[in-house]
Amino acid sequence: MTQVLYAGGFALAVSILLTPVLIRVFSKQGFGQEIRVEGPQSHQSKRGTPSMGGVAILAGIWAGYWGSHLVGLGIDGEGPTASGMLVLGLTTMLAGVGFLDDFIKIRKQRNLGLNKTSKLVGQLVAALVFGGLLLQFRNQDDLTPGSPHLSYVRDITTISMGVIVFMIFVYLVVTAWSNAVNFTDGLDGLAAGTTGLVVGAYVIITFWQYRNSCQADFVPGCYHVRDPLDIAILCAAAAGACVGFLWWNAAPAKIFMGDTGSLALGGLIAGVSLTTQTALLMIVVGAIFVAEFLSVVIQIAVFRTTGRRVFRMAPFHHHFELGGWAETTVIIRFWLLTAIACALGVGLFYGEWLAASGGVS
Repeated sequence: MTQVLYAGGFALAVSILLTPVLIRVFSKQGFGQEIRVEGPQSHQSKRGTPSMGGVAILAGIWAGYWGSHLVGLGIDGEGPTASGMLVLGLTTMLAGVGFLDDFIKIRKQRNLGLNKTSKLVGQLVAALVFGGLLLQFRNQDDLTPGSPHLSYVRDITTISMGVIVFMIFVYLVVTAWSNAVNFTDGLDGLAAGTTGLVVGAYVIITFWQYRNSCQADFVPGCYHVRDPLDIAILCAAAAGACVGFLWWNAAPAKIFMGDTGSLALGGLIAGVSLTTQTALLMIVVGAIFVAEFLSVVIQIAVFRTTGRRVFRMAPFHHHFELGGWAETTVIIRFWLLTAIACALGVGLFYGEWLAASGGVS
């Protein structure tokens, strides 16, 4: 548990101290955000706000993860693991895709960076590398970081995927979550606050998996997860980094995370869901991200088939803005909905454990 606290503390410190440095540097270099012309007119005043703040989030995650392992050596007895390194690697690869997208936007002074094909190719490469390594690195208990089974709170052993289907599944999960967080990043602090709550919930989930691991004691309800403590450390680092960044990103934002941050955080969420065998549970915990993603899909599908719009504007946080809600009202209410979804997800997780274990810890 000590390492988990170290991770969150280090990440928070690095993120909250590095972000104002980036604000000054990016402002001096003219790295300002372009705003969609068709968006809410109140957003036009944000034009020129520094972007690429996701660099601070990524730096915080790296500092929290590695710092906790360096300082915590001998405390909890574990160093970096395959699972933690793979999720951190996926996060970093997608941050690289997002950074390139942000850089093109800034250099060309437009709201469009990489085209859809280029971004999907970047996500594809990251997902294939990650998916290919998930089924490697067996430990002494013959566990790999990922599992070819579909999972809810743990593996659904009756639903097994072959290697090819598994790779397709990983690609869909990585692409869906990274785009979902990207879509959510449209209001000051919305994506950072929502992600902080989601990974915070997963600190609880993964630490519980660690305390009830089959590797420690094979009892009813135990978890066959390779490295739950290391994922808890990574989630704590992500939570700390998001909170530190949110200090400067909360309305009125002094900096935006950009695709550098949103794609990275989406990749982290995808990676955590796959390495903890909770792919379907993450849909509950990250329900706001799911709703934002679906609002875009529904808007495009309906408009192309009927010529009509379901929402005033998608992603649907803009629907409420155009309906008269203040930006801060939308943000706070979405945070509250996320907190409810996180509580529900943790409750479902714990309820399943009670049923599987007979309530005996």
